[in-house]
Amino acid sequence: MGESNIEMRGRTEDGVTATAKKSDSKWNLDPVQKAMGQLGWWHILVCAVVFPLKFPVAWHQMGIIFLGAAMNYTCSSNSSLDRCSSECTSWNYDTSVFSSTIVSEWNLVCEKANLVNLSQTIFMFGILVGGVLFGSLADKFGRRPPLVIAVIIQLISGVATAYIPWFWGFVVLRFITAVATGGTMVTSFVLVMEIIGPKWRELFSVLYQIPFNLGHLTLAGFAYFLRDWHHLQFGLSIFSLLLVSYYWLVPESPRYLFTSGNTEKAVQLLETAAKRNNLPTENIRSDIEQYAKTKTHGGVAKGNLLDLFRTPNMRAKTLFMCFNWFVCGLAFFGVAQYIGHSGGDIYTNVAIGAALELPGTLICIYMMKAYGRKKTLITSNTLTGLTMLAIAFVPSTVTWLNVGLASIGLVGMSISFPTVYLYAGELFPTVVRNVGIGTASMIARIGSMIAPFVAGMGVISHWLPPMIFGITPLIGAFFVFFLPETQGHPLPETIEDGENFGKRNRQSNGVENGKH
Repeated sequence: MGESNIEMRGRTEDGVTATAKKSDSKWNLDPVQKAMGQLGWWHILVCAVVFPLKFPVAWHQMGIIFLGAAMNYTCSSNSSLDRCSSECTSWNYDTSVFSSTIVSEWNLVCEKANLVNLSQTIFMFGILVGGVLFGSLADKFGRRPPLVIAVIIQLISGVATAYIPWFWGFVVLRFITAVATGGTMVTSFVLVMEIIGPKWRELFSVLYQIPFNLGHLTLAGFAYFLRDWHHLQFGLSIFSLLLVSYYWLVPESPRYLFTSGNTEKAVQLLETAAKRNNLPTENIRSDIEQYAKTKTHGGVAKGNLLDLFRTPNMRAKTLFMCFNWFVCGLAFFGVAQYIGHSGGDIYTNVAIGAALELPGTLICIYMMKAYGRKKTLITSNTLTGLTMLAIAFVPSTVTWLNVGLASIGLVGMSISFPTVYLYAGELFPTVVRNVGIGTASMIARIGSMIAPFVAGMGVISHWLPPMIFGITPLIGAFFVFFLPETQGHPLPETIEDGENFGKRNRQSNGVENGKH
């Protein structure tokens, strides 16, 4: 979940205030959005084509649960020896659940057991690199070319991983797959957010996550029928062959074409979109060309990373928001992997946890509209925190209760993750919104890099992983109390707006705590 470059506008709640109404109608002043409309069949078709790429995103990020699953083993040279004795040099593995995993392939047991977690940490670092690298490429060359290149790399490296005969070769190829996967995430999300109108971005930013939830759910099914890790890795990777069709099916972002100066192609694409959406096309060319002339004069000064920390209120909000992104990266991926380590039937455990993610994501849409971003994030983080802490007091032998509580914790994170995306987009000022979300996303990746090691701490003590996964979201929920609500308020544009937004002060303009 590392997508940035989201260009958002003010949102309104029932159009109550004049300011909010003005913000809601802003898109009419944007001829690019006006030409293609806020939402129509063209938008829906593009999203229907793009959204399925989140399936391999989930499969590759969560695949280690089965690829590197622990297997019972004994010393093959002498079964009476301690299996981790220095005298034991080879092992027999129980193949009743898995015919093979990378553990049995390369004997990742005893002192080598942590190499499985290390491989996943390196994979998550690849996601971070991919987000930064392909985000930069997308700004330079457009959204579509980097997306297609990322899909091709993901296909080739993913399939090659299934046949690599060396562990470190496996790690390198998985890292390359991760870079490509991070690239598909950032470029696709930017493309979707740039074509969807402001009224619908809130909804689609959450709907975009649903194929990821379904991917997590179907992973258990794939793993059940493909119990050899080679076959599973191949099966999860070959799907990307279908995504190569993006070269023909996915259009470039008309907004990118316009801002990069390619007005002619932007007009042609907008006319195609308008026809598909049954909108008039007569004035598109003249409107876009006139708009292009006005955009050549001047411009808004962009901020930088340091601007997020220069002033006290902005600095506090940045730190509190970034910590909550860290919580999402750590707890979402950590709890998902912890469920796989919880004992009992691993296929059932993962399927139950993944199945509960989908309603969590759908609940997120309702909660953000009904209760705002702040209460939603506090509630979801608290839900995860309390359920994970409860596991620390449940005996490890009561598998069904451990898995049930962890699954509820995963529901909380499936609400928190989409919420922080939107919350951050509305909290950071326009001049530093991209860099703010990009920074927060990198912090989330650091959390996901740590997650495998925390999930694996169960071998030290049963209560250690749930204690860490419980306390961290509760600290995050506490920090959210110091953030202002953003729902229904015009977005801060400048650094000064960002510093003043949320400050408790009563003035003649009737603004208190960021509320009108």
